[in-house]
Amino acid sequence: MSNSAALAPDEKELRELARKHNTWGKALRQHYWLYIMLVPGVVWMLVFCYLPMGGLVMAFENFSPYAGTSIVDCLIKSPKVGFDNFKLLFTGTDFFDLLRNTLAISIANLLIAFPAPIILALILNELRCMWFKRLSQTFVYIPHFVSLVIVATLTFQLFSTTEGVVYNFLAQIMGGKGPDVLSDPNLFVALIVGQNIWKETGYGTIIYLSALSGVDTELYEAAKIDGAGRWNLMWHVTLPSIRGTIVIMLIMKVGALLNTGYEQIFLMQNSMNRKVAEVFDTYVYTRGVSQGQYSLATTAGLFKSIVSLIMVLSADRVAKALGESGLY
Repeated sequence: MSNSAALAPDEKELRELARKHNTWGKALRQHYWLYIMLVPGVVWMLVFCYLPMGGLVMAFENFSPYAGTSIVDCLIKSPKVGFDNFKLLFTGTDFFDLLRNTLAISIANLLIAFPAPIILALILNELRCMWFKRLSQTFVYIPHFVSLVIVATLTFQLFSTTEGVVYNFLAQIMGGKGPDVLSDPNLFVALIVGQNIWKETGYGTIIYLSALSGVDTELYEAAKIDGAGRWNLMWHVTLPSIRGTIVIMLIMKVGALLNTGYEQIFLMQNSMNRKVAEVFDTYVYTRGVSQGQYSLATTAGLFKSIVSLIMVLSADRVAKALGESGLY
């Protein structure tokens, strides 16, 4: 009797484990197509996100593509230099210029371009004519699918000092000569932020409109009974209801503070604005691809990634301290 009582818990645990195992196997058999559809995404992440991390070792060595017969062999046989590449990066004459330019563009995007989708989503949410609301959403989504090359081409055509439509219009208003947006270093940050607002604001409203669709309608009804108008409803009901979504998106934006985007900056660079247009992303390209300084370029990329990780963790900690859920 005592033996059977002693064995009972073990048998119960075994049955529970068998039940869980069968449940997982049953789910796998029932939804195997979903798992098959997951394979390309997993393979993509392994190949393009995790496999290249092996190249980070170049930041701690004087990498030479001729040190071996394969990439792995070159990584192993290249001479190790410790943190010398980091010293070279931090003590370089262009490091603080890179940091200043990158932060100027990123902070401007954070202060101006980040709130734009929120404001637009609130405006679209207030529209009561459904066909006009859907039509407006369609039009504001379209710029997101336009290539950055096309965006740069349109910018050159609109602001060209010879035949640009916008430039000629501004020149008439200002009395003869308009601002040289394409070449003036003082206007470069505004140019990049303007492009980002035009291209990404509409598409960025998707997640906020999804959050707005989940707001409890009873909150609006209760506020209306208390005499709240549309402005008070938006300020005291709508915004607090999507505050968690805004905080999460802000944390992700802060984590990407040093990621200004290579393609856009590179396309808008020229000899006149290069002093303010050289950022970490373009620095990695020019040093690594154009000049063949692979170790220094990898060092700059690793530094940017470490700072981004610290910013994400710090922003998440601040959000939790303020009572928000955060990312983790």
